[in-house]
Amino acid sequence: MNISILGIPMDLGAGRRGVDMGPSALRNAHLATRLRELGHAVNDLGDIAVALPETLDKHQEAGLVFLEPIIQACRDAAAQVQAMPEGTFPLTLGGDHSVSMGTVTGNALRGNPAGVRSGLIWVDAHTDYNTPKSSPSGNIHGMPVAHLTGLGDAHLTGLGGGWHMRPEDIVMIGIRSVDVRERALMQEAGILAYTMKEVDQRGITHIVDETMERLGGLERLHVSFDADALDPSICPGVGTPVPGGLTFREGHLLMELLSESGRVTSMDIVEVNPILDTRNQTAEVMVGMAASLLGQRIL
Repeated sequence: MNISILGIPMDLGAGRRGVDMGPSALRNAHLATRLRELGHAVNDLGDIAVALPETLDKHQEAGLVFLEPIIQACRDAAAQVQAMPEGTFPLTLGGDHSVSMGTVTGNALRGNPAGVRSGLIWVDAHTDYNTPKSSPSGNIHGMPVAHLTGLGDAHLTGLGGGWHMRPEDIVMIGIRSVDVRERALMQEAGILAYTMKEVDQRGITHIVDETMERLGGLERLHVSFDADALDPSICPGVGTPVPGGLTFREGHLLMELLSESGRVTSMDIVEVNPILDTRNQTAEVMVGMAASLLGQRIL
């Protein structure tokens, strides 16, 4: 497989500094080497340019912090992903989770300027389905899924031209922290979300089976993996840790089963914060998750 790595070193959408160094931390954890050892051809495209928070006025526009530079970074990410050749597996590295507004859009538009119907598997402690009106903080990394489905600020919902995700094409796994108003938006949209209660009760295998059935027939499946989906004891280097997350083996099993489906066409790794980490542990764990999705097996 041909894999193209693209970094989006942005922490403008988050409430804490540090995730802009996530792409470097993942590379330092030997991401490309691990993937080449699996037999893949890996092309690292470097990072897109992203404005630094220190150079900007931290003001809210329409209830959104750093709106304009986030729009620019997401547009640039979408354009670079969209330009990748067919047959390439885009592996995009955040940065905070707002980068997914660009990466998911770019993957849907590859080879088709009007966009194609795509599935999104959102592995995260949070649903990230706030809008500017529902968000208690105004931080955009809590809003990407809502904007991908067309809810929220018109500038962010318009990144794909007229393309938006259908809520029924989104499955969330590992959820355990949802704002009150966000919960109502999720229920109204009808997005399927597997909380940690479902993970505990039913197990990853059943969840993946149901996910594949729900997303059956879709041309492309994108996995967006937030490091805080895993328990903080495994991934301490995240800005919004929530106890009670996926275990090490649950994370790998999820990636292994998605790999065996043969249907995943792109991936994000986001919210790795080296400032909050211990000896790059979180980046190393997330590199392992990517390796499992891309073919690594125990035997």
